[in-house]
Amino acid sequence: MGEGEKTLADNRKARHDYEVLDTYEAGIALVGSEVKSLRAEGSIMLKDSYADFRSGELWLVGVHIGPYKQANILNHEVERKRKLLMHRHEIDKLKARVEEKGLTVVPLRVYFKRGKVKVLVGLCRGRQTHDKRDAIKARESKREIDRAVKSARGRQQP
Repeated sequence: MGEGEKTLADNRKARHDYEVLDTYEAGIALVGSEVKSLRAEGSIMLKDSYADFRSGELWLVGVHIGPYKQANILNHEVERKRKLLMHRHEIDKLKARVEEKGLTVVPLRVYFKRGKVKVLVGLCRGRQTHDKRDAIKARESKREIDRAVKSARGRQQP
């Protein structure tokens, strides 16, 4: 996370279910009440969301942004499709890799960067159940090694 960034949502489930091969930063086209809702409450959920290619553009599907309480009848639809703003060459490269290798594009994190809402999308490959177990075992063993090293360092100091 860089300087001047405030994280609104982190898609931890995606990092568990998918192996992230590459990441891209994208802007997101929002209406006023969505931005106000994010600034006021930060109510956004990325669970079960993904990015889809439609007519040469990249769209974010399944993201829930809660309604803005002061917007009345001019409020936004909470789970509408939202356009991701990326350079054409980035979109074309992503689309080629998704079609070629059977990968998928998943939002990993939503955050404010210099006053703008940004989305970190990842080019991901789905994990099988045994891959998830291996990742959990590796994480647990690394955690135990770190604990052992930390306790050993604590005993060495007088």
